Amino acid sequence: MAAEGMQNKEIAEKLHARPKTVTLWRNRFVVHRLNGILKDAPRPGRKPRISQQKINRIIDLTLHMKPRGATHWSARTLAREVGLSHMTVQRIWKAHRLQPHRERSFKLSNDPEFNERVRDVVGLYMNPPDKAVVICMDEKPGIQALDRSQTILPLRPGMVASRSWEYERNGKIDLFAALNILDGTVVAQLHRRHRHQEFLIFLREINEKVPKELDVHMVLDNLGTHTQPDVKRWFSRHPRFKLHFTPKDGSWLNLVESWLSQLTEKQIRRNSFPHTRALIRAIKEFVAEYQKHPRPFVWTVDADDILRKVAKLRQLQASG
Repeated sequence: MAAEGMQNKEIAEKLHARPKTVTLWRNRFVVHRLNGILKDAPRPGRKPRISQQKINRIIDLTLHMKPRGATHWSARTLAREVGLSHMTVQRIWKAHRLQPHRERSFKLSNDPEFNERVRDVVGLYMNPPDKAVVICMDEKPGIQALDRSQTILPLRPGMVASRSWEYERNGKIDLFAALNILDGTVVAQLHRRHRHQEFLIFLREINEKVPKELDVHMVLDNLGTHTQPDVKRWFSRHPRFKLHFTPKDGSWLNLVESWLSQLTEKQIRRNSFPHTRALIRAIKEFVAEYQKHPRPFVWTVDADDILRKVAKLRQLQASG
């Protein structure tokens, strides 16, 4: 109607609305165009019943104080302390992204070459060299063949799968694994021990499986067997192997850890093994199935972001 030249009063009479209402919506259209009439403008809402001073006290107690006889606050213990409902405390925690019930473990590396090694390994992941493969290798020593003392109960409607917490140890096995980050394929070997002799056997298999015309950039940790004199001599005789060491206590930089985690979660943790032969069969079965549909592992975090977060953790640790 306004586009047809009608005045506010006339529009209000025809639509049985108040002139103020017509004026309001026409002004909002002038200022915000279509976005101004798609929905109501935000309203201030009711006045808060909890003062900002009380909210600040809840945040301060959560961050800097501990309840008597406990290591952290629960919503109910803090609610009793401040005289509010536990739901109110939960809403304040959620609004300020506080989760006192949660905790995670960490360990900062004290490697003097930490920054250089992070940049080296991450740079290798994000910009792989031409005419080369990038191999991430690691050992998973001491995989135990645990046999549950009672029969595992399978998943059923209304009942989760259950296993006895009590078990018997029936030996252990060591796994050597190398992940090709470009195509996701894995080279795996099982041994009774993880000395430098077994490591050399593993290196020979990698050397056989990688085409001779390609260099091999290998990411590995600082285990003593990786720098043993016989191993060093082997690498000197095979110059196409370029070594990239992760920082001390920096195993999270090694992408093969993600694959080893999948093996543990999908095949080992919830299984039962009466002997090491059953454990070996289970691991080989997992590897065989995985190799049918390998999935490349893609690193996405820039080295500068990692170093920035680590520096922040170091500052928090120093101030704590």
